[in-house]
Amino acid sequence: MSADGVADGWVCAGSWRTASPEDTMDAGRWLAGRLRRGEAVSLVGPLGAGKTTFARGIIAGLGHHGRVRSPSFTLVNRYETDPVIIHADLYRVLDSSELLALDFDESREEGVLLVEWADRVETGWGVADWRVTIEVLEGENERLVTIEARR
Repeated sequence: MSADGVADGWVCAGSWRTASPEDTMDAGRWLAGRLRRGEAVSLVGPLGAGKTTFARGIIAGLGHHGRVRSPSFTLVNRYETDPVIIHADLYRVLDSSELLALDFDESREEGVLLVEWADRVETGWGVADWRVTIEVLEGENERLVTIEARR
């Protein structure tokens, strides 16, 4: 880490200790207000940590009032927000060659790309502008949500 607190090109934009899914969604809403068309968000954390819950906060924060489903089986869900959200889940993707058909470059041109399990396939979907790490803490719904921005 450098003297200015930057590690690997990332700078901490915020950190929340959440006690409920609603708190985790609030952290997502915070990030929604900072996202710009063309950006990508990497969502990282163990199974059940709350990556989709956090994404729901972003999507709601950008004006979507309907249901937000996990893209675990569809791989990609699109939400007509402003900017448009392309919500992807790479949990079942085995290698970057499977991502070619999803055309994430075009998705980024249209809006914001949210990528759950981004750490499983680190090439083929682009470079994240934001990294969200969700850690499961001791309580049933307690999480530590850390948001970093690429410097």
